[in-house]
Amino acid sequence: MNDKQLLRYSRHMLLPQIGYEGQEKLLNSHALIVGAGGLGSPAALYLAASGVGTLSICDFDAVDLSNLQRQIIHTGARIGMNKAQSAKQAIAEINPDISVHALEQRADEQTLAELITQADVVLDCSDNFATRYSLNRLCVDLKKPLVSGAAIGFEGQITVYDMRNSHSPCYHCLFPDSSVSGEDNSMRCASNGVFAPLVGIVGTTQAAEALKLLMGIGESLQGRLLLLDALSMEWRTIGLSPDPACTVCGIKPT
Repeated sequence: MNDKQLLRYSRHMLLPQIGYEGQEKLLNSHALIVGAGGLGSPAALYLAASGVGTLSICDFDAVDLSNLQRQIIHTGARIGMNKAQSAKQAIAEINPDISVHALEQRADEQTLAELITQADVVLDCSDNFATRYSLNRLCVDLKKPLVSGAAIGFEGQITVYDMRNSHSPCYHCLFPDSSVSGEDNSMRCASNGVFAPLVGIVGTTQAAEALKLLMGIGESLQGRLLLLDALSMEWRTIGLSPDPACTVCGIKPT
């Protein structure tokens, strides 16, 4: 690290759990963020500010005025710009030392596989089940930790699926394909609305989990699902176990 980096990350390095070695790990790490909307915005900002050396941000959508109520990485001046490119521009202003790769098109499974292979941690900040199932399958196959977040209305959830641990469930264990019929547009913010600070809380928590995984510190949310009711500001924790019959990570995956 140079002198500017030592000063920039000094408050991290004062923490004994992080120190110089932990910050070096972050600078040499690569995180993939799928979705640069409500969850991806705070996640990307905090990963960049914290010094994760390489960020790949995947989002095919364009910034819209209705996004600005909660997607804090974007601005009114960038309405109409691709969200991944908008996020890259915002990150450059916060931390120009970070390398950001912006993928502007909708990623197919092959593209996602290539991105996940290169990454050390994957953050699922998407808003549809198809993407979530694809990311889960690939992270199971490639044994990459997946930090999953979701938010709708006043309710949010966060967990970590880490198939490097044999006791970890995967996303499909919790939400099997059969539980979703047809398109899931009814589960999107455009249809149901979302409390603006909620996505900030969930996305920031995803960033915290990703940073801990990259540095190998603390205890991750693997095996635990955090549920937040923002109206009452109550958190609940549910223990998770792998499903032996899971068709993705079970005894006989198909």
